[in-house]
Amino acid sequence: MPVSVNVAVIYYSSTGTISTIARAMAKDAENAGAQVRLRKAAELAPQAAIDSNPAWAEHARATAGIPEVSPDDMVWADAVLLGTPTRYGNVAAQLKQFLDTLGGLWQAGQLADKVYSGFTSSSTTHGGQESTLLALYNTVHHFGGILVPPGYTDPSKFADGNPYGTSHVSGQGDLPVTEQTLTAARVQTERVVKFTRALKAGLAAEG
Repeated sequence: MPVSVNVAVIYYSSTGTISTIARAMAKDAENAGAQVRLRKAAELAPQAAIDSNPAWAEHARATAGIPEVSPDDMVWADAVLLGTPTRYGNVAAQLKQFLDTLGGLWQAGQLADKVYSGFTSSSTTHGGQESTLLALYNTVHHFGGILVPPGYTDPSKFADGNPYGTSHVSGQGDLPVTEQTLTAARVQTERVVKFTRALKAGLAAEG
């Protein structure tokens, strides 16, 4: 019987691009045999800012039923998929704020030896996708996490062009997530589940 794997898909999304990829990855992980928790980071922006953008306000309403992430989700997970839009080539404040609350778990060693991988989007092709994922992975290194990027391990990644993680160009929110992006997301998710399962089985065998 395959080793049971818990995957947490944790993300922040304002107008829906990252949310769409996150939900696809959650489904891909389930299809790969994992137990999955889909969680969103808490919103920090004022309501006036959200209401000023119809797409942002609509997405907030549409995803109201998705639970907000808690530190327990990190403890539960064997693998964590982290999603963030680029904000000036960096991690969105909402996701970073959650990561910054995990100091106690980090000090206790409860975030180490888990598998981590990330995904992102930006308005333009060179809008900071790679730098955002590299910045995100700085936190993973401090956790003592095991980074499993997709690399160029599948033909879809040569089309996607980002070995650090799944990424999408969203324009001004008017460029929907493509099949190319969803294929790259599936490849990344399946790779994460495969290596998490192998790692967990190996650690169990060592006793």
